[in-house]
Amino acid sequence: MNKITNPRQLAVSTLTRTKQGAYSNLQVDTDLKQAELSSADRRLYTSIVYGVLQHQMTFEYQLAPFLKNPAQVDEWVVQLLYTAMYQMEYLDRIPKRAIFDETIKVAKKMGHDGIRRMVTGVLHAMDRKKLADPNQIEDLVERLAVTSSVPQWIVELLIDQLGKDKATSILMSLNQPPKQSVRANLAVISRDELLNELNEAGYDAKASEVASEGIVIEHSEIPITQSDFFIDGKLTVQDESAMLPAEAMPIEASDLILDACAAPGGKTTQIATRLSAAEKGQVVALDIHKNKMKPINQNAKRLHVSEQVVAQALDARNVGDVFEDGLFDEILVDAPCSGLGLIRRKPEIRYQKTPADIEKLSQIQLAILTAVAPKLKVGGQLTYSTCTIVNQENKNVIDQFVINHPEFEVQYTHTDLDLKADRNQSDLRIYPDDYLSDGFYVCTLIKQ
Repeated sequence: MNKITNPRQLAVSTLTRTKQGAYSNLQVDTDLKQAELSSADRRLYTSIVYGVLQHQMTFEYQLAPFLKNPAQVDEWVVQLLYTAMYQMEYLDRIPKRAIFDETIKVAKKMGHDGIRRMVTGVLHAMDRKKLADPNQIEDLVERLAVTSSVPQWIVELLIDQLGKDKATSILMSLNQPPKQSVRANLAVISRDELLNELNEAGYDAKASEVASEGIVIEHSEIPITQSDFFIDGKLTVQDESAMLPAEAMPIEASDLILDACAAPGGKTTQIATRLSAAEKGQVVALDIHKNKMKPINQNAKRLHVSEQVVAQALDARNVGDVFEDGLFDEILVDAPCSGLGLIRRKPEIRYQKTPADIEKLSQIQLAILTAVAPKLKVGGQLTYSTCTIVNQENKNVIDQFVINHPEFEVQYTHTDLDLKADRNQSDLRIYPDDYLSDGFYVCTLIKQ
């Protein structure tokens, strides 16, 4: 099988598979390994894939007038046209003639002469008539949905819960490039020492303003995951917001802690750095999928905290079958969720989730909290977190849990950098536009 050497053709293939349900980050990694692209072509390919995913609904709106029978057009042809539109609107350095020539070449390579002629005709029609400006849409919800490329039900939900101004700010921030952030592994190095070493090695690194262990890398010639810093376990890749749940936990070196939904182990290993093997401190890391044990253990080994981590395949809803009541000093439930706070990093999430998914997930979240609650010692802290930004999976779940378990009391969620110190609620709600990190929710519950 010949390896693909054309970045635009590869982008069309990746986008088509993502449209069919693949996770973009995993599909990109897989397709890059199976292709032969130069460094410049890899960057172009990645830019096109994520650019199209970010603006898919905008392109769908703009392309519609140029397709007579959209339902009869193969999905890969639609994705090919989107790649051309992205290059025309967002990649200023590529001449229009080159975009047209390369797009038509891919149409010919992947299809037949009829598709080539159709693609050629659509491209020239778009060039003559120009693309519609979605900012001219009168209806607010439709305009926000099309301009931000976020389904209307999510737009309506955000407006209803947060108001028009905050919802608009969030939506307009989602298509900005995600920051690259890493967590200093405090088991082996301080953040300040790591910052100095990174900058001396040529990385443009600065301290995070969100997380005390976080570092934001603005620019790097060598991908951080290929660096000695990563391989030797001095750091791990983690979003700034994702570091906050562990920050909010008052961990003692000798604690026995349950991480109820642990894979791939980012928060597990962060907790483990605050424990002491000498004092028998341990974090029991659960995940429902047996194959997720390997990445948890690999991360723990790379970050030199294997002695503090015990990985176990178990559905957190079944902890009652395995652990005795009152066993754990602290429990973290970083619950499975819709991931709507991750749209900037995983843009296809917005198209794949439905209101029914959120309803189902909220029931799972409540079931996990209910199952782990008896396993916490009296006086211990239960920390609940998600990477989503809607009440159905956050505040509403906690409200119902506390009604069912009056022995738990919601208390103020603290972070090392005292984020949102002037907020009116005890829980911590990080939105994607606040710090341009992932959207996150963290709530602190004490067992009385």
